[in-house]
Amino acid sequence: MQQASPPDVFTLEEAAAYLRLPAETVLYQVSQNNLPGRKIDNTWRFLKVVIDDWLRLRDSRTRLLNQAGALQDDETLAELRAKIYQSRERPEIDEAEPI
Repeated sequence: MQQASPPDVFTLEEAAAYLRLPAETVLYQVSQNNLPGRKIDNTWRFLKVVIDDWLRLRDSRTRLLNQAGALQDDETLAELRAKIYQSRERPEIDEAEPI
């Protein structure tokens, strides 16, 4: 597995410095699902490339579509989707009731 080099992964303080924002503002953006980050134990990590994409893209819809497009060649996605629906005990497609 290839690991990201240290400059590619930011702590909260490094992400805030990179964005030139207070750490509290960065955490607020994360809490509003505007800025993607991962909390590992009690520390936050942010990928530089994701922050750059976040800055570059105008709206969350465009960002979501770009992220979803990254999964288009994922061979495990169909199996994962099937397991999710199976665990929810419901079909993938809701069958319409007859009129």
